[in-house]
Amino acid sequence: MTDVNIHSLKALAIFKTLFEAGSASQAARTLGITQSGVSRSLSQLEQNLGLALFLREKNRLVATPEARELYEEILRLMGNIEELRHSVLALKEFGTSRLRIAAIPGLAFGFVPRLIAALLEDNRGFSISFDMMSSHDVLREVESGHADIGFVTLPATSRVLRVEEWLTTQARCLIPKGHPLASRTAVSVGDLEDQYLVISNQPNVGADPLLNLAATHGIHIAGKTEANIGAITALVANGVGISVMNPITATDQLSRRDGVVMLPFAPEIDFSFGLVYREDWKHARALEFIRACGHDLLREYPG
Repeated sequence: MTDVNIHSLKALAIFKTLFEAGSASQAARTLGITQSGVSRSLSQLEQNLGLALFLREKNRLVATPEARELYEEILRLMGNIEELRHSVLALKEFGTSRLRIAAIPGLAFGFVPRLIAALLEDNRGFSISFDMMSSHDVLREVESGHADIGFVTLPATSRVLRVEEWLTTQARCLIPKGHPLASRTAVSVGDLEDQYLVISNQPNVGADPLLNLAATHGIHIAGKTEANIGAITALVANGVGISVMNPITATDQLSRRDGVVMLPFAPEIDFSFGLVYREDWKHARALEFIRACGHDLLREYPG
């Protein structure tokens, strides 16, 4: 078949039905055409392909191995056509059919997945890539074009990206249930005297805001465990120690835990988050949806 046109596609559709039905008469009934029309289409298709697709044995049609392989190719083609249809719907609604998102770990355990779910709720045609990485790496991925949008810790600067501040929130103190401090209405830095802390691991432990705050106030701590941010609430829930974390990450991680109390903390430790994207994305309808939906989701979090 040197040329693919509407007639050859129609012939392939008739062949698919014939292959599934097993007889020209049944295929004709399924398609609502005459049996002779099915036979003519099959003969023309075999002539165009230069292949025998069915063997005629008495009154039966027996599919050849070539027919089975062609049938499987048609199924793959139909799957691609269905994907194309969904992609076109996504293009019409959001201006793009593919979205690559990079986010810091603090927003990747609940907030960004919820945002992706909202995006796909009305249109499953989106193809989405989602990666979790450091704020510095998020900037690099979006700058290089390997990601379309990114969620970062602020402040963040870039000569080529637009940086939107989304929110600044104050840290909350996470305490194991049953701990003497769990009955308080709030926790201050002075309450950390001789307490065991759980902090986020990072290249420079001296940059941890909680340790710096304790040192500034002359607070002696019993010790510390450094862990990936995704494990901190589990460590607190198991009684390892006390932690201070932004309420977005804490709320996402505590949704299935009842062994942790989350209380206000003083003095305030600010955490700021923002969205970054390239200049050519500033009018994208997908970005408008993410911005609107994201701000709605953030209202559900404390602080």
